[in-house]
Order: sequence, then C-alpha cells, then structure tokens
Amino acid sequence: MSELNIQIEELISNNATDFEISKVFKTYFKNYVNSIDTTFETTGGKDFFIKHTKHTDKFLIQLYKYILRKNFGSYQPMSTSIPISLVALGSYGREQLCIYSDIDIMILYEDIKGYNLKEIMEEFITLAWDCGLKLGSRVHELKEVAEGVKEDITIKSSIIESRLIFGSKYLWFGYENILNQIRKTNQKDFVLEKLEEHKERLLKYPLKMEPNVKDGFGGIRESNMMYWMANVLYGIRDTKHLIGKEFTEEEFKLYRQALEFIFRVRNALHNIARKKQDQVTFDILPDLSTKLVFKDTPRYPKERQCMAKLLSCLHIVHSFTATMIKKFTRSVLFENKNIKELKNNRFKKDLFIVGNTLYTSFHAKPKTLNALLKELISLPAVVTRFDRSYIYYASKAKIPKVQTQELRKNIKSMLFKKSLYPVIKLLYNANLLGIIIPNSKLIMNQPQFDGYHQHPTDVHSIKTLKFAHNIEDEYIRSIFESLSPNQKTITRLAALFHDIGKGRTADHHIIGEKLFKTTLQELGFEEKHIRVGARLVRYHNMMSYVATHEDIYSEKTILNFTGLIKSPIALKMLYVVTYCDVSAVGKNIFNSSMSSLLKQLYTNSLPAFENEELLNESARRVAKQNTIKNLSRYKALPNQIKRKIMYISSNQIFLRLKAEDILDIAIKAKDVNDYIYKIINEKHLTIRIIRNVPLNLGYLLGKLEFLNISNLNIFKLYDDKKAFEISFSEKVDADDILYIKEIIENSFDMSKTTKLITPVIKEENIKINCNHTTYLASMQIKAKDQKGLFAFMAKIFDDFGIEIETAKLHTLKGYARDLLLIEKNGNFCSKQEEIVNLICSKENKAE
Repeated sequence: MSELNIQIEELISNNATDFEISKVFKTYFKNYVNSIDTTFETTGGKDFFIKHTKHTDKFLIQLYKYILRKNFGSYQPMSTSIPISLVALGSYGREQLCIYSDIDIMILYEDIKGYNLKEIMEEFITLAWDCGLKLGSRVHELKEVAEGVKEDITIKSSIIESRLIFGSKYLWFGYENILNQIRKTNQKDFVLEKLEEHKERLLKYPLKMEPNVKDGFGGIRESNMMYWMANVLYGIRDTKHLIGKEFTEEEFKLYRQALEFIFRVRNALHNIARKKQDQVTFDILPDLSTKLVFKDTPRYPKERQCMAKLLSCLHIVHSFTATMIKKFTRSVLFENKNIKELKNNRFKKDLFIVGNTLYTSFHAKPKTLNALLKELISLPAVVTRFDRSYIYYASKAKIPKVQTQELRKNIKSMLFKKSLYPVIKLLYNANLLGIIIPNSKLIMNQPQFDGYHQHPTDVHSIKTLKFAHNIEDEYIRSIFESLSPNQKTITRLAALFHDIGKGRTADHHIIGEKLFKTTLQELGFEEKHIRVGARLVRYHNMMSYVATHEDIYSEKTILNFTGLIKSPIALKMLYVVTYCDVSAVGKNIFNSSMSSLLKQLYTNSLPAFENEELLNESARRVAKQNTIKNLSRYKALPNQIKRKIMYISSNQIFLRLKAEDILDIAIKAKDVNDYIYKIINEKHLTIRIIRNVPLNLGYLLGKLEFLNISNLNIFKLYDDKKAFEISFSEKVDADDILYIKEIIENSFDMSKTTKLITPVIKEENIKINCNHTTYLASMQIKAKDQKGLFAFMAKIFDDFGIEIETAKLHTLKGYARDLLLIEKNGNFCSKQEEIVNLICSKENKAE
C-alpha cells in the first residue's frame, strides 16, 4: 500500500488527470485480487476475512484521501474535522468480507455549511466504481438514519453491524448513540420479522447435495441471524461474550470450529470460481477439496471427505444457532397469557404439550438416555413436533458406556410407536440416533453423488420414514393400512434404514441387509419379522428398477421379481417402501408415470403367489376376454364385431389395458376408413391414433423429436387396423397443438421424409432376445440420452417392415434405457445382425 501512496503522490505533483490516477488505483486493486491465491494458501477462514477486510479498508481510505486532497489542495483540514464518516456495513462491517462479495458501506455526513460535501461524496463513489470495486453504497445524513431504519428491516440488520472505517469521529460518536436507540426500538417487531425472513430463506435453501454455504441450512446467514438477535437484545458486538451466560465454552468452541470451516469453504469457492459463488456444485467440488487440502484414501476419495466434513459443519452451525436464537428471543416474545396456557397444558414436571408441540425449559436438568427414551415412549400420539427447548434438553442426555438390556428393551418399544417419525427426527436433531442405533453412524453426513438423490443419506433416510407416516397416494395407503401392527413397524423401519449399508466400500444392498438383521436381533425382534425386513432392505430399489427398465407384462420378468420377494405380504411392504423411497428423493419424482408403472407391476405380480398359471399370457388374455364379454356394451354389438374383438392380433392390448378401454378402442376402429386421432395435453402430451392406412412412424417421431417420448404402445387390432398411443414426458404450449396436428396428418404420406440426426449407439449396449415370449422378441438399448434416438430406430424398423408391438422408454442420469417388444414376423430375428449394423455406425463400433 505504501508503494501505491508514492505513485499517487508523484502523479498529483505532476498534475496527472483523474483518469490516469484512477487507472493506477484500478491496476493496484486488480493485482491484489489476482494475488489472493497466495494469501489464501497461508490463512484460514476468519483470518483471511480479517486480512481482506483490513486491506479493503486501507484501499478505500486511500481513495478517500485522494478525493480530499483533490478538493482541498494545500488547505485540507484534519479528516475528523470534515463531517463525513465512511462506515462498513453487513459482512464488511462484521469483518467477514469474502473475495468477490459486495463491499457495503454507508457514507455518513452532516450537512455543515462551508464544505462541498455532495461533490466529495459523489467523486469518491465514482472513483471506487472506476477502480472495479463492487461497492454497495448508502448515503445518509446523521439525522435521517433513525427514520431510514424504519423503512426496511434489512437496513436495520445491516446498520447494527456498522464499523467505522475512516472519517469524523465526532460524527461516529453521534451515530453510535443513534445505533443504541435503534437496537432498543421495536425489538419484538424486529425479532418476529427476522424470524419469518429466516424461515423463508431456509425453505428456499434446504440442505441438499449442492448446499449453499451462505444462505442455506447451517450457512453463514444462520450465524449472522444469531448475531443480530444477540446484538439487538443484549447489545453485544461479539457472541463470545455470552459464554457462561447462554452457552458453555465447549458448545461455543464446537460451533466456532464448524463456522471456521464454512468460512474457508466460501473463500475457496470465490477463489476457484473467480466470482461470487456460494453454492458447492458437483463440478466445483474436486477443485474445492484439493484447495482445502483433502487427499484421496483407499476408502474415501477427497470429494467425499470434503462434502462429509461440510455437511457435518452445517449441521453443527444450524443446531447451535437455532437453539440459541430460540433462547435469546424467548424473553422478548413471551406474553403473560402464555403462563396460564402452559399451566393448563402441563403433561408432567417441566413438560408442556401445546397443540402438537412438546416444550420444556432450557434449564431442565438432563436425564439419562434410558430415562429419556421412557419419557418419549410415554408421550401421547398427539405430539408430532418438538420445540427447540426439548431438542436442546434431549441433546444433553447422559450417554451410557454400553447399552444395557433395559436400554435395548426401551429402544425396541420406542421403534414400535405409531408416531415414530417425529421421535426419530428428534433423536437425529439431538445427535442421538447414531448412539441409539450404532450401525447407522456411517450414514450420518454421508454424501450421495449418484446424480439421482438430492439429499445426503441421513436426510434422505429420515424423509423416507416421513413418507411412511404420511402416505398421500390413497391406493398405497390402503395397502399399508391392511398390514398388521408388526408388519407396519417393520415397513417403517425398512423405510428408515433402507440405506443403512451406505458409507461402506461393498454393495450397500448386501451390507444393509446384514446390518438390519444384526440391529433388530440385538434389540430382540422376532426372527420372522427380521427376515422380511432384511429382504426389504436388500431389494429396496428392485421394484422401481423392474417397473422402469423391464417388461412388466412378461411372465419371465414377473416370476424373477416375485421369486426374490417371496410372499404377497412382502410385496405389499416393498410397494410401500418403494413409494416412500422414491417420494423422498424430491418433488414430483413419484409422478403419475411412476405411480402407474409401480401399480401395474404390483397387480401383475400378485397372481404369481396364488396361481402361476395366471401368469401365462394366453391365460391372462382369456381372463380379460371373459371380462369384456360381460360388459353390456359388448353384448349389444353385432356378432361379426364381437368375433373381430376376440380375434384382435395384439396380445399386449389384453395384458396392458383395462377391459373398458380395449372395448372402446375396438368399437372406434370399426368405423375407421383411413385414420382418426386424438391429442390429449393435460399433465403431459399423449397422441392416440387408430389407422387403416400405413403410418409413417419414422417421419412422425422424427418431426416430434423436440419432445421426449416416455412410452409407445402399438396394438394390432383387426382388419389390418392398428392403434398407437404415444406418450411424452411433458405438456406442450397450446400454440403447438395446431403444429402437432399438421405433423400427424402429414405422417400418413409415406413419401414424406425428415432429416434425422444419427445418434451414438454402441453395439455392446444392444441386447436382443428372440425368445422373450411365445410371440415377441425383445431389444434392449442403453445409450446417452439424445434427441431423435427413438425416431432414428423407428425409421430403420419401417424400412425392414418390422412391427414394434410396444416400447418402454426411460431416461435416468443422462442415459436412455429403452425396451422394445417386436413381433416375430420373420423380419427381425433373421435380420438382427443387419439391423444392429445400421443402428450402430462403424465409428461407434470402433470406440
């Protein structure tokens, strides 16, 4: 900085222009930012913040001094005599300024005659911007400050963190007096508004696999929130002054260590991205873990270690700040009427149930873990939420060195509670779940980098249990309610511990099965229940996999699946666990398409436990035909049409559709001379076509390649007529319907062609089975998800005259996994090598 002073002095003495001088300032600051890599290597989180803040202070002071020198020349008075003060606000005021954060300042002034203050302030701000500083500036006259705070709660939050950078100390002393008044004014309103704002922020940025370390769960903003409450309610400038009053030194130390790591993460994010970056994304994580000096080990890569450490720190910060904010604010929010309400709702000594929430005192004497569990077991079912006071109390439970027989008995009793989810959530928040169920320790703060799960393993597991207590799907809820109390308990436990095997190097399904068995055996569960629960854990994602990847109308598929599940009761329990697991991944993951597939797999599988004969395609076709024959609409048809319906070529139409739907299609087909079609654009786009003339399927799908196909059914009817149902994954704009109609109508011109992009499909990713069923062959394809992928294959099949009976199209983690069922009409199996060669280019095969 001294070198900069010399340069500026030389320029001033040589009568340099403002542009020349601002260029020197700008170059200096740019060089400083570029050198931050070296600074970061030698300092940690808070240390770096302070160094960067102090350096920024000096730079702003230098800019301000230059403006004063420019305006006053040789007659410049002492800086404290000029009625201007530069005041740091927000993170800058807290000395937590990150590399690319905005530099929030207030230019405080008093309008004294004799100074050209307006010009000085404007020139200072302009020069700062010209130098490349991301300056967030406020200009206030001293007498306006108190009124300005009333306009916006955010202003008050920022102002209470004020710190003098440079300028008039007389003005600053006057400002401090106003600050003291601001802190004491409308405290309750401030607290309520900040709590609501904080709640909304956490809803916007929950704990996910790409956490936001500033505004998200456990982030820096939670620490700020605790400081704001402490500053306004206690008048302190540092929360450490509350050690021994509101928290112990050990509690504060653990919190500060966690916050320090989060500071380091944020600094590193800015440093790597070269911009304001507060979210730890998957693509930045490798560089972040390297910069934070994590190293790969045989068991855990550096990225996993880094994310696990970050998740642990976010939990610590959230737990500490949430508890302390509750403690700090309880006095200002308390109302006299609450005393009477608490007395009326006393459950037992120091315990109060108000509504659905259990409260206690922050000074309640901690119990042993065994006594705490007894207390939880005794709670009425109405308690579905625990106040922060009770979570804090539970976290202080005295932990035994070993689990006694009595403790295990109480753990087992607790796991049988109907309202298990809120109790497990409490134990998790109080850091007791890993102590009560030691085998679950490794899933705590365990990241998931599979591109599918949105939450860490522990959060996902808790959410899965939550869905077992709140089953929104009526059909699945009815299945769950049909289970016995013991079966319901095992289902909930399988939902909670389905991923208990994660965090190990071996397959988590196999490890999870063993750990689940061991855990329940130690707790004294019956062996028959343990076996079923362990099987659910072993195959917890089997049902969703089969439903989305395999032909659920195939006898072989159903027999393989039910052979693993063993019993209809286990199937019911697995159906519930699958629903909970999929729902817990994220919003809209358990959608109408997934719901339909799982339900169909469930209903197709049930007969396998009663009579395997019913799984035979011909037997199932006959059963559906008999159902159709009993319909009044069928009975009213002419005998000729009745015979045609019974001799419909497609077996799949009888296996896939309901009797009413089959009859509806068959009756409509009766009067089709050329073609008819229907477009449904509700939750997603569906096109239904019945045709008597050839359909240019390759052209139709090629023109619609801007949409993702989710399912395609092709049913051969009678009199050479066919029904097509093409479902897409999304809904289209109303304006696109006319365009889609035009495409459909043009698709009956067999001379029409469209230019198709040749997708990349590797030969080893194509599997053909010509013995899939009596009438059908199958082709399975795995390839990177590419627009026009299925349209390209449909064109090849058109050229060979191959009839696609049905197609299941599924995309996961950027890969398409398609299953085609194809009629054995002599063109496919005999020419499969030629077809594969056309589908896979030479370049693809050479890779």
